Amino acid sequence: MANKRSLKHAINLICEELFAEAVAASLYGNNPKAGNADDVLTSIIRLQTDYISRISHVEPGMEARKYFRVLRDAFTKEADEIIDQINNL
Repeated sequence: MANKRSLKHAINLICEELFAEAVAASLYGNNPKAGNADDVLTSIIRLQTDYISRISHVEPGMEARKYFRVLRDAFTKEADEIIDQINNL
């Protein structure tokens, strides 16, 4: 982890790309289902706000390095789940 600012920047960039891909998939996909696309877009926004807010407040009693490693792994896992949802649109 370089610093909190670079981690926030990386999360924002990833979420922006996910959002753009979800919009493109919903507009140009074969089966446009408005409900599914809206759910995916909402989950991307929630993912971004949740992890950005968690960066600023390290969990008490936990070593910072371990906390950010767990945070990064959890973000990656949730982002992969959203990518699978986008592929199914």
